[in-house]
Amino acid sequence: MSETSHIPYIAMVEKAFDLSKAAKEYTKNAGKAVDHIDILENIFLPSGDVDLERTSKEGGTPLMKVFFTNPYGLEFKPDVGNWIPFRHGPINLDLD
Repeated sequence: MSETSHIPYIAMVEKAFDLSKAAKEYTKNAGKAVDHIDILENIFLPSGDVDLERTSKEGGTPLMKVFFTNPYGLEFKPDVGNWIPFRHGPINLDLD
């Protein structure tokens, strides 16, 4: 497998963490209660990474999971009050 064809899984996870931080900052700076749909529309969707169809079907009501078009997503964890990255799809670490 060539260097250019390697899928950057670490970069995908880092982007998920960046979106999680952005959601936390957005909520902190809002000065009001912010629901998960507001975060989806203003933080997650503009990233261009959201699988909106899957998120709509499997994200829950209220929204608790956001699926990305790559193997990762974010899940809201009420116990920590934050969106935490999770893996929902297969990854291929075979470098042959």
